[in-house]
Amino acid sequence: QVQLVESGGGLVQAGGSLRLSCAASGRTSSNGAMGWFRQPPGKEREFVAAISWSSSSTYYADSVKGRFTISRDNARSTVYLQMNSLKPEDTAVYYCAARRAVNLRVQLSEYDSWGQGTQVTASS
Repeated sequence: QVQLVESGGGLVQAGGSLRLSCAASGRTSSNGAMGWFRQPPGKEREFVAAISWSSSSTYYADSVKGRFTISRDNARSTVYLQMNSLKPEDTAVYYCAARRAVNLRVQLSEYDSWGQGTQVTASS
């Protein structure tokens, strides 16, 4: 079992930037992919970005492409989400997720471990 803890959320004006971190502990020896998801108020959780263990492959939702960047530091067992040019519609609770398999996936059900989430609010 992998434990995930997100940090870095907060309140920012539209157009601003935030960097989220996700620290993994426990059985982190897996070479699985990791992802970020978000759940806007009153809506379902949705895919944001995913990254392979080697960082050679990344994938983004169309809504964040060109503004968000996912990265990982395996030596620190940490995944990051750099969010630039934030919009009010980016407001959500952001979740980190890990899967044991190496392939990138966008479906929630494909991920084995989840963090508790961190709130991001972009005000207009």
